[in-house]
Amino acid sequence: MKLNRYKIVAASLVLGLFMTGCEDYLEEENNEALGLDNVATDPAIFDQLVASVYERARETTTRYTGDMYYVLEDLGTDIVTRGTALTGTDEINDYVNLTGRNWPVDVYWGNQYRVIAAANVAIEAAAIAEDVPQTELSSGVAESKFFRALAYFKLVENFGGVPLITSQVTTAEINYPRASEEEVYAQIVLDLNDALADLPETTDTYGRLTKDAVRQFMARVLLTRGYKSFGSSSDFQTAVSLSETVIANHPLVASFESLVSEENQRNSEVVFSYLFGTNSVSRGWGNSRHMLYKFRYFDYPGLIRGDKYQKGLGAAPTEFFYSLFEDDDERADATFRRVLFADEDFESTANGTTVNVMAGDTAIYFPKVAWTQAEMDAVPYKVINPGTYFENNGVTVVHYPMFKKFDDPGVPFTQPDQSSQGERDMVVMRSGEAYLIAAEAYLQLNDAASAATLLTTLRSRAGLTTAVTAAEVDLDFILDERARELAGEANRWMDLKRTGKLIERTLANNPHAALNGALEQKHLLRPIPQAEIDNSGGSISQNPGYE
Repeated sequence: MKLNRYKIVAASLVLGLFMTGCEDYLEEENNEALGLDNVATDPAIFDQLVASVYERARETTTRYTGDMYYVLEDLGTDIVTRGTALTGTDEINDYVNLTGRNWPVDVYWGNQYRVIAAANVAIEAAAIAEDVPQTELSSGVAESKFFRALAYFKLVENFGGVPLITSQVTTAEINYPRASEEEVYAQIVLDLNDALADLPETTDTYGRLTKDAVRQFMARVLLTRGYKSFGSSSDFQTAVSLSETVIANHPLVASFESLVSEENQRNSEVVFSYLFGTNSVSRGWGNSRHMLYKFRYFDYPGLIRGDKYQKGLGAAPTEFFYSLFEDDDERADATFRRVLFADEDFESTANGTTVNVMAGDTAIYFPKVAWTQAEMDAVPYKVINPGTYFENNGVTVVHYPMFKKFDDPGVPFTQPDQSSQGERDMVVMRSGEAYLIAAEAYLQLNDAASAATLLTTLRSRAGLTTAVTAAEVDLDFILDERARELAGEANRWMDLKRTGKLIERTLANNPHAALNGALEQKHLLRPIPQAEIDNSGGSISQNPGYE
């Protein structure tokens, strides 16, 4: 394992973590020489070390090259596939020839350990920091432990047992044997219990952690552990209790459209967000979610590449995803657009007659129910039917209703390997998910009635007024609901893995994965990066089934 993944990288003490209205949290100055040696003499350094943990956690969530955005979160699942024709193979989405030499897997592993390294430094710094109030020390350690737990949760669910490193590495070392999954989970829960004890209920600095952020994340951790051989029903019960506290403290926004509106991004439902903002220094790479699930729309007449619809990253929602929404489900219109309007005038035909289409008129339409050829010939705009989203139509290879849930108007179009420049807050946790965590935990406790009550409340916000019955509630119902509510927000791969549905639902609904049929039991864990095995002198072992 590379030593520089555990040593404090001073350049990571990036400035201005918090955005507009909060820039005074960190002054914009060069902190490249900061380290533990500075803590004892400068009390401000401890706060900067804690800020570096936030910054690493934020940047490793959004900063990737074009072929890596969120590929270990949603790609290769039932609701997201690769945005290419139904040919060829892919290591992540199709599970074909996936090995420890896969680049996204290697980067993902390294990203989590970079967060852990920063957290370990901040935690150790608290013991030598002078002239820092005890409440600030306790909160800083608690924040660092939260992010360490978050990184280890991502590692253990993707890779199984991993090396547990809970102190700063200051000397060359290659012996890093893997702890068991149970041991990693024990450390995660220990860190979260410590964080819950020392974080405040509320904060005056928007974007800093509170007890409810710990409660919701711990509920997700315990829900996941409850399914495992070393879990228990008490994990589900505690997940319910923690989630219901969050629900009580964070009322749902009245409408889903208002929830995802840029103008209302800081609302009662939000539990924790990463902040970006307009300041180019504090923004870092930028929130890249506005680029999710968009195709090359600008290849069509009347549409231009710009900041209106923005760019896409390559992954595409499956047709199964779009089929999940009932006609009255308001989340559909708030999540994706079935109509793209022209940016400029263009010439087309309707029933063989030349027609001038004006800017602002319809350029592309995605009907929910397929149109006949005669119906399509009668309009001057492009109609793309369901069932053809992955068929080359002579203009684009793939085409589908584009996401607007994360739109960030005014952010310029940038190339995939350049800073995304997204300014919106990235919501990491909100109480809408707490409803779903509690519902799933109730189901595992054989209390489908309580699960149905929670689901009814959540769905009613989306305009679905028919009550959910206990008989309707099973894991597939909850997973469908998670897709409608949380697409692009939650880690879909982890959801399917946790519930034992990854293989079944992906092969049934992901067209590229189904084409290749390679997904099997071994893929419930990713391969350990081969470079880490080599650098550890073989003290880290590979997961079963991988070369």
